[in-house]
Formats: sequence, C-alpha cells, structure tokens
Amino acid sequence: MRIGVDTGGTFTDFVVIRDDGEMESFKLRSNPRNPADVILAGIERATAGKKAAVVHGSTVATNTLLERKGARTAFVTTAGFEDIFHIGRQNRRELYNLTPAPRLSLVSSKLCFGVEERMLFDGSVQRPVRARQVAQLRKALERSKAESVALCLLHSYRNPEHEKQVTEMLRGIGYLSVSSEISPEFREYERSSTTVLNAYVGPVMERYLASLSGRMGPHQLSILQSNGGTIRPDEAQKMPVRTLLSGPAGGAIGAAWIAKQSGFERVLGFDMGGTSTDVCLIEGAPRETTEAFVDGFPVQAPMLDIHTVGAGGGSIARVDEGGLLRVGPQSAGADPGPACYGTGDFCTVTDAHVFLGRIVADQLAGGTLPIQPERSATVVSRLANELKLSPAQAAEGVIRVANANMERALRQVSVERGYDPRRFALLAFGGGGGLHACEIAENLDMHTVLVPELAGVLSALGMLVSDRIRDYSQGVPDDPDNAETQYRRLERIAKTENRGASKSRVTLQRFADIRYRGQGYELSVPWAKKGFSQTAEAFHEMHKATYGYADRTRALEIIAIRVRAVTRSEQPSVTRKADPDRKVRGRVTKSIRRIHVDGRWQQVPVVSRAQLTRRVNGPLLLTDYGSTTLVPTGWSAHVDGFGTLVVRSRSSF
Repeated sequence: MRIGVDTGGTFTDFVVIRDDGEMESFKLRSNPRNPADVILAGIERATAGKKAAVVHGSTVATNTLLERKGARTAFVTTAGFEDIFHIGRQNRRELYNLTPAPRLSLVSSKLCFGVEERMLFDGSVQRPVRARQVAQLRKALERSKAESVALCLLHSYRNPEHEKQVTEMLRGIGYLSVSSEISPEFREYERSSTTVLNAYVGPVMERYLASLSGRMGPHQLSILQSNGGTIRPDEAQKMPVRTLLSGPAGGAIGAAWIAKQSGFERVLGFDMGGTSTDVCLIEGAPRETTEAFVDGFPVQAPMLDIHTVGAGGGSIARVDEGGLLRVGPQSAGADPGPACYGTGDFCTVTDAHVFLGRIVADQLAGGTLPIQPERSATVVSRLANELKLSPAQAAEGVIRVANANMERALRQVSVERGYDPRRFALLAFGGGGGLHACEIAENLDMHTVLVPELAGVLSALGMLVSDRIRDYSQGVPDDPDNAETQYRRLERIAKTENRGASKSRVTLQRFADIRYRGQGYELSVPWAKKGFSQTAEAFHEMHKATYGYADRTRALEIIAIRVRAVTRSEQPSVTRKADPDRKVRGRVTKSIRRIHVDGRWQQVPVVSRAQLTRRVNGPLLLTDYGSTTLVPTGWSAHVDGFGTLVVRSRSSF
C-alpha cells in the first residue's frame, strides 16, 4: 500500500493506492499547531493497521521560515566577511521608496563570527586554520546560546578542507550546516543564504521528522523535495532547505503526469489552495531552477520553478486606506478559516463563492466539512457597505481581484519568460482552482482548461508518482577535461549513497551550468554523451530560445557541474473508461441552483462529474469530492478517457 500526504494550510490531503491497484482519496482538516497528529490519523484511517509506504510533502520548513519561528542561528565565515549575509546583493526591493521597512534578518549581527583563515579562488591556502582561534570561537558560540550554526568559509566550493577542519572542531555544539555540503557552488552570498536557511529551519525540521518517524510504526516514510523527488527522513533532517517548496512540487509533478495521460505536452499548472496559489510552466516536465527565492532569500539548490502568490480560498478581502478592495496575501488559514466554516469573522474568497451560490452547505470535501452560508452573507454584506456596493457586486469584486492576482502570477511564469500562454492549456487543481480557471483562461486568451479527476488532492497524487532523486553539484574551473574528472567523482559518491535504496535501478544524469565568458548568469544544460563540444551546441540553442540570440564565436565557461541520481518509482496504472467519446447519448442527472454568474443571478444546472457522459455547455457547475468547476457561458465540458475534465472555449471550435 502507498499513501501520498500533502499538508496544506486548510486541509491535509491523502491519496491511497492499495495493493490491488484501487485508488482512493480523502481530506482531513489541518492542524497547524500539530500537523503530525492529522497525518497519523489519516494513515491509520487508510491502512487499518496494514503496512504502507508513505510519501509526505512537508510544509514545516516553509512555515518555520515564513513565520520566523526558526532556531537561534549563528553565522560563521572567513574573518572580514561577517556582514555578507546582511549586505547581500544590495538590490532594492522598493526602488523609489527612500525609507523602506527593513527586512527582519534570520541572524543577528551579534551572532556573526569570523575565522582567521583564507582559501583563495583557485583552492590554494593563503592562511591556514588555527586551532586555538577556533577553540575561542567555540566558546563564543557556546556563550551566545545559538541552537544552530551556519558555516560558510570563502571559496570552500573549490576546496572544502578548511570547512572540514572547522566542522570537526565545532562538532557537538548544536545543529551544524556546512556550505560545502549544502551548496558547494560559487557566489558567496547565495551560498551563505542557502546555508543560513538550512541552519535556521534545521532544528525545527529535525525535531518534527524525528517525532513523526518515531510514531510511524511499521510504515516507511519518505519526504518530497523541492526538486520533485523524494528522500529519506534522515536526509531531509540534514538538508531541510531542499524541502522549502515540498508541497507545491508535488502539485507540479502531479500536473505533468496528468497532462501526459490526457495527451497534453504544454500546460500551465494552476494550484489554488486555501492559503496560496502555486503556478508553474510544464513542457513535458516542470521547469527547474537553481536560482529560486523563498520569502526574499536566495536558495542555491535545485528546485522546480514554481511561483507562489498569496491568493487562495482563505485569502482575506478588505478595504485599504485609499478605499480600494484588496484580496490577500493575509489568509484566514485553517484556524479560524473562512467565516462559512463557523469560526472566522473575515470575508474570504471562499465566502464570496458561497454568497454567489457556487458553493453550498454539503459541497466541501463531500459534505464532511459543513459550511454556514448565513455567516458568509454577513461578512460579504459588511464588506459591501464599506465599498458602497451591493453584496453581489462586492462578492464578484472579490473574485475578480483574486483572479487578477493569480493571472499576474501565470503571466510571470509564461509571458515574462518568453512563452505564449495561448499555446498552453491551463491545468487547474486544488480545492478552488476549477472555480476560477475559465475566467482566468479568458483573460489570458487561452482556450482549454483541464481539471483532473483528483483535482482537490493532486499534490498528494504527485508525491506518489515522483521518483527518488538526489542531486550532487560541484563548482569547477573553466576546463572541460577537469569537469569529466569531477563528474566521475560525483557519480562515485552518488552510487555509494544510493546503493540499496530501492530494488529499481539508479540512473545517473549529468548537467552543466554554462555561460558566455563575462556573463553574470548561466544556463543548466544536459551534458552530452559526446562531451563538451556537443554540450556547447546545446547551450547555444538554449541561450537563443531563452534570450533571443546565440554567439557561437564567443568563449564559454563552465560554472558548475551537476549529477542527478534518479530511482524510478512505481507508477499507478491508468485504464481507459468505457467509451468516453463526446457522441455518447444519455441523460445527465442534474439539479438546478440559483447562482451569480456572467454578471447576474440565474438558474444554473449542477452536475456531478461522475454522471457526465457527454459534452455539456455552460453555464453550469460541475461538482466532485474535492473540487468544483465553474463552466461559464461560451464554454463546454466533457470527460476524456482518463477521467480528466476538458473544458474548451466554444470560440476555439
């Protein structure tokens, strides 16, 4: 038995694949104070005492960072560079604001320490480590009462010997993050930031995973990384920075898998949850990056290229000081939640949908989460009074503002990176994705929307189809021959660390970060079997596709080499449903509900997805256990052979 678990801000989602191949899903209300209790309750419900392999998308590292509840962290670096983490790149977030609010740092300046040593850029030693000085540093760290230490010495990506020496002398002082292990690549600030983030969330993640693993009983636990692959809990405890986008990565992997089953190569993933919305671009597979930012901090680690905005079902609508309507990024979360849940007092996006009749009392999570429409009416009316609008206009305004926020995020991963969204389908999932997808697609001039059968729990499904992945990297000099030597060294490490990890065969993949000499940015290119010359040509082609030009006369330099060890997971079997063709004739069982759509109140059919046997035209609502899809006027919907709801603009026929 295999179980995928995605802990969200409002619900914790479970997808279960049983021994006989049967798949089921369910949701439990999240408990932000103690997420492990909900996870264990769901596993017990699914297994009834049987043994299972569990893949968990953890939000602990992310929430720890966002809420600034990490460990008291000290930063240790080469003497003279103690301020590198605070100085950063000196980029101004608010270019025209003369007095921007200072960002809260993760490390106090009083907890930044220098080591009297110096490694040069070529890996040679200018000044060795002095044991007496490190002994004094250890005493200073003990007096500081730091729980965690981030060690990042200058040029340790070229020669980690000094970091190894200092690590041995500081061992036992607390949770220790070492940059040559976390991110052995150049760019001191980015490497420092990644190491500090790892140290900051490390103790919290270590305690959480140790507690969860200790209570798992016979079940085998794996953790999803930000790169879309799984690792063991002990690996996640050592490198929690690689789990900062764990949950969203599951959604991206699930979206790519569903798109492939339904015959779509290009999709924009649109995951609308209770607290936020995650978007990504998929061309066969989700795009990856090694230059991500999480809460404004650079993370120099392989991650899926996912953009997150604070717009979800629980996003709070309010009127700002200028009298304008704002939606998010503040969220009601799971506790107290939207007003319709019975405890919240804020008007949220979910409350707007409830007031407009798009969500009714027995609709959420198959009716297991009762809602109170009268509470939504109260908070929407209060917001309408502030805006001097009718309640329906106010609720519709909340939806439109939320759509604009999410549309902006989709443009950022497509239009702003040279991709035409009109050539993509919009794959909507999450609890609220289907309610917004068609309206957002219209604004982007997109003509196809896909809503998976397990839209409400797709991130958990993605965790079950993800492979076991370990990434290894090394900064290298501009010498292809030396790169080959480094590749072989990393591959030896990868083979050793992944030996016996699974019955499946481990596949090793090579990549290189390459740039034109003198550039300040690089592209990650698969390393060709014929060596550097063939890889160089692939780089020129990728550079032209990305930036619009290629210069084959210009010298290239290799910045870093990467090795990825992939162990393929067992994929769920997909069987075609009987005769899904749109020409099938039959009655569609439906009810009629008064909802607000297309700018007015009207009687609209409500159809269960399971009963949909032919193409139907909007306006209508399509309901499922974990999601609802709004099909507006001018759109039609049918279910394809793999259970995916395909909604098309009739203007595209």
